[in-house]
Amino acid sequence: MKQLGRRFDAYQSFLLGCKSYWSGSLYPQLKIESGDLKPEDIDASKSSSVTYQYYAFLERHLQRMKYSGRYGIAPMHEPFRDEFEEWLDQPLPKNLLSLDADCTPPAYFTEIDIHQHPGGTCGDTLAGVIYDRGSRSMWPGRSKDRGLHGRFNAVVKETCEPHNILDLGCGFGKSTQPFTIDFPKAQVTGIDISVPCLKFAAVTANEENIQNIGYRQSRAEETPFPPTSFDLVTSTMLLHEMPPKAIRATAKEAFRLLEAGGYTIHLDYLADDDPFNRFIHYGHGQRNNEPYMRPLNEMDLGSTLRECGFEDIKIMPFEEAPNALSPANDSWRFPWVVVVGRKP
Repeated sequence: MKQLGRRFDAYQSFLLGCKSYWSGSLYPQLKIESGDLKPEDIDASKSSSVTYQYYAFLERHLQRMKYSGRYGIAPMHEPFRDEFEEWLDQPLPKNLLSLDADCTPPAYFTEIDIHQHPGGTCGDTLAGVIYDRGSRSMWPGRSKDRGLHGRFNAVVKETCEPHNILDLGCGFGKSTQPFTIDFPKAQVTGIDISVPCLKFAAVTANEENIQNIGYRQSRAEETPFPPTSFDLVTSTMLLHEMPPKAIRATAKEAFRLLEAGGYTIHLDYLADDDPFNRFIHYGHGQRNNEPYMRPLNEMDLGSTLRECGFEDIKIMPFEEAPNALSPANDSWRFPWVVVVGRKP
C-alpha cells in the first residue's frame, strides 16, 4: 500500500481515536440512558437525547471526514492519480478480468454515495483504490480486518466443500481472494458492477499470482453464466445495499446458477427484535447513506429464499471477531448474520 505521509497518518489516527470513543464509550452510555426503548421510538429521528445527538453526529461526520477534507482519503490520492491509473490499466493474463461495456449499474446504487464514499464506487477511476484504503481504516476492534473473511470461510467449510464459487458484489476483491486460500482446489469468480473496483481486484490478484480466480463485470440480479454453473453462490455485505426487489431477483438468480445440492451463503447484517438494536441499526443506515438496511431488516429473507426454491434455510448470528458475541462486549458492532440456503 502506498504511503501517503505522516500528516495523513496522523489525521486518520485521530479519527480512529474518535471512533474508538464513539464505539467503546459513547455507545454503552447511550444504551444505558435508553433504558426500555419502546417500539414506537424505533425511528432514529424521534430521539431528543443529547447523548444520542452527539453519538449520531460523530457517526455521520467521522465517516465523512475519513474520506474528505484536506487529509481525507480521496484528496490525498489525487496527486498520485496518473501513477494509480497506470497501475490499474496494466496488461493482465487472459480470463483474469472481463469487462462489459453494456453493463449498466442500477440507479439504486449509483444515485447514492453509499458509505459516504465520494461519488460512489462506480464513477471515479480511483474508486477501487480509495475503497480499499477506506476498508482498512477506522474500525475499532478490527471488525473489518481481513480476518473477518477467514472466519466467514470457516462457516462455509462447516456447510460445504465447494469447487466452483461465485462471489456476488465482490468489490475490490476483499471477500473473493480469501476463497482462493481456504479452497485452493476451487475455481473462484467474482462479479461486480464497478469497473474501478474490478480493475483493482484483478491487478492485486495478478500481483499475488493467484491462479484460480477471475473477475467479471455483471449485476448480481442477472448474470451471463449458464444454469448450474456453480456449487456455491455467496456474497459479503451486498444484500443490505440492494432494495427488496433486487434481493429477490438475486436470490432467484442464485438458485438458477446453482447445481443440485449447491448452497447460497451470504454474510450481512440483520438486527434482532430488540427495539434498541433496531433503533441503532436503522439510524446507522440513515447516517451512512445506506437506505436499504432497514428494508432488508424488515423483509422476511427466509421466506424469500424458500419462495425461490431453497431448502434447509438458516439465519445465524456471526461472530466477526473474537468474543464479539460475548455478553461482556458492550461496544458498538454491526449485527452480523450468516444466511444459508440449499438447492435441492
